[in-house]
Amino acid sequence: MGTQESAPLDVARLREDFPILSRTVGDDTPLVYLDNAATSQTPNRVIDIFGDYYRGYNANVHRGIHYLSQEASIAYEQAHDRVAEFVGADGREEMIFTKNTTESINLVAYAWGLNELSEGDNVVLTEMEHHASLVTWQQIAKRTGAEVRYIRITEDGKLDMEHARELIDDDTQMVSAVHISNVLGTVNPISDLAQLAHDHDAYIFADGAQAVPNRRVDVKDLGVDFYAFSAHKMCGPTGVGGLYGKKAILEDMEPFLYGGEMIRKVTYEESTWNDLPWKYEAGTPLIAEGIAFAEACDYLDDIGMDNIQAHEHQLAEYALSRFAEFDDVTTYGPGLGEDRSGLVAFTLDSVHAHDLSSIVNDYGVAIRAGDHCTQPLHDRLGISASARASFYLYNTREEIDALVDAVDAARELFADI
Repeated sequence: MGTQESAPLDVARLREDFPILSRTVGDDTPLVYLDNAATSQTPNRVIDIFGDYYRGYNANVHRGIHYLSQEASIAYEQAHDRVAEFVGADGREEMIFTKNTTESINLVAYAWGLNELSEGDNVVLTEMEHHASLVTWQQIAKRTGAEVRYIRITEDGKLDMEHARELIDDDTQMVSAVHISNVLGTVNPISDLAQLAHDHDAYIFADGAQAVPNRRVDVKDLGVDFYAFSAHKMCGPTGVGGLYGKKAILEDMEPFLYGGEMIRKVTYEESTWNDLPWKYEAGTPLIAEGIAFAEACDYLDDIGMDNIQAHEHQLAEYALSRFAEFDDVTTYGPGLGEDRSGLVAFTLDSVHAHDLSSIVNDYGVAIRAGDHCTQPLHDRLGISASARASFYLYNTREEIDALVDAVDAARELFADI
């Protein structure tokens, strides 16, 4: 991979930006944070945005002509421009701020899906979809009479593209796929799926929650019609996410939420809608969060997305190599030497993932355990739950060693039971 030639990160220096990483937990045990696929940590300069805003220019946007409102409005609008630029969109008109990836998917499903889908149509998903996509399109299909189809995964956790070509047909109206699986770490061929969808005059929606934080994403190069991601997984705050949509499609769609700000003209009989992106941002928006979102983009760009991707890949490779030392540990998704993201889902024989996570936590290591909002995928894998370690720009090999030592301790504990 070209990213392997990127400059190594000065992780020790970067960790200084995240005070939380130096804290201890439990019985004064150093924290090892390996739950970044759920939520990454937030650097000082992003946190500082909230103090700057609330102490300096706290006001509602687009609602006043006084100085504070003007300053807040400019900062909030420029934040849209910056986040749009970060993923290659053509300006703020193509970047809607939502609460998170989940709301972004729901916005499109309700604003587009309820109006466009009907009996005889189908929506094509993958077997590795997050519940945010799977449940949403499932429920929209029930309301509209449309069919939901699922592209199979192969034994090594990749999409079966031959099956994709069979499922996507002239009745397909939407293809919705995760860019990167939050369990398998698989990097899906979104460009190929986009081409398949467009060959059948369908749209494609990509869930980029696990991709935007750790690699360069260009929505134009990918060829997607919609692309969603969340700030809290990319060094930003919780409560805000981005939805990219092609301008022409967003202009044609109906709004999802109604109220203040998203309107242009209101009478007792009719209403017309505001310009993009405000048409989809009803009510007082996430002002400070949106401005901090843009600052997170600046922070990541200052480090270099290629550098982050290379660092994550190296950590994932190291974790896979360490887990391969044990016959009773099973990892899921692409193996050593393959393209994958910086997360590793695994199981330890005869130990439930929740028990494993609890014991690992006693050693100060924070990982995820459960179905990771992918119950059907876990059913497909033949397991009820998995443990997941996910790495980011501030993690080290030594922290992976601490995880492996903690898993080994869990093995010994359960061997004595």
